[in-house]
Amino acid sequence: MKRIYFDNAATTPLDKAVLDAMLPYMTDHFGNPSSIYSYGRESRLGIENARKTVAKILNAHPGEIFFTSGGTESSNTAINAAIRDLGCRHIITSEIEHHATLHSVEQLHSGQNIALSYVNVLPNGHIDMEHLRALLAGSSKRSLVTLMHANNEIGNLLDIHAVGKLCQEFDAIFHSDTVQTVGHYPFDLRNTPVHFINGAGHKFHGPKGVGILYINENVKITPFIQGGAQERNMRAGTENLYGIIGFAKALELATAHYEEHSKYINDLRMYMAEQLQQHIPGIGFNGDLYGRSLYTVLNVSFPKSEKSEMILFNLDINGICASGGSACTSGADAGSHVIRALNSNPNQISVRFSFSKDNTKEEIDQVVDKLKELV
Repeated sequence: MKRIYFDNAATTPLDKAVLDAMLPYMTDHFGNPSSIYSYGRESRLGIENARKTVAKILNAHPGEIFFTSGGTESSNTAINAAIRDLGCRHIITSEIEHHATLHSVEQLHSGQNIALSYVNVLPNGHIDMEHLRALLAGSSKRSLVTLMHANNEIGNLLDIHAVGKLCQEFDAIFHSDTVQTVGHYPFDLRNTPVHFINGAGHKFHGPKGVGILYINENVKITPFIQGGAQERNMRAGTENLYGIIGFAKALELATAHYEEHSKYINDLRMYMAEQLQQHIPGIGFNGDLYGRSLYTVLNVSFPKSEKSEMILFNLDINGICASGGSACTSGADAGSHVIRALNSNPNQISVRFSFSKDNTKEEIDQVVDKLKELV
């Protein structure tokens, strides 16, 4: 059976050109980057060239880019540093963040008695900016605002500049989880009012287990992981050398083909939305599909029935990969906290389809035909 992969927001296949860039650092250039002899210097040069590539693409300074194990570590580092090092005693977030954020802020709230507020989410999935202003204005303590740039389940895009300016107005620290947007949109960090952002290589055809944390040069924090002096004393542990090379190469390719791929992928998404509306009665879409939304994600609500309750299982046995929300909870009975926050209708089943440059309209036609049977 030929499988159809529509879960690219969870992870993407590694690009062949990325693997080709990584392979020499798995074989010939294997030295520890902290070693001072030639093998070590070759590895160190590879890492620093990768850092310069990433910084140039994001319009940041190389000194602001730190390599990590991925989005979760980066978010944890930023959130904890804001409390530990930057004087924040009040966290403002939303109920539809990734669990890497939610679990971090909940732990700080319960373990360190840090005040925690949840900004209202509008019915279309966007942040209520008036409520965010009221929370900032009403706080007697310095606030950390941590809001994701694009929601990984429904695809809604945050106005990162508007939130950043609001944070500036109230001297708040701003962290944005940009895992779903780094590698998918152009960034201009020199002109974006944000203190921390993060990225993960496997979301844009790079390797798993490698990410970045951007720390604005005006922010001084202490390490989250203790040990050696790697990453300019900011992240102990021998660097994921070939992962870092792969991250930079994947970001380079994604940026070079942004215009072409983003249009192609969005056309696929809208084509599937039209086909579903045409052929399956009673469906709906979660999030702001026709407005400010990530071009890779389509979150569909199906009417609940005996057949649709098993929809993900039945898609899987027919070789179709999709998820019920975030990849981190797709196998859990609890379902999606994001959908619960937006749509408490117990008579609907939500499925997230997410696309990449490798998908085709023919695949969408096959999936829609199968859904007609299953629903």
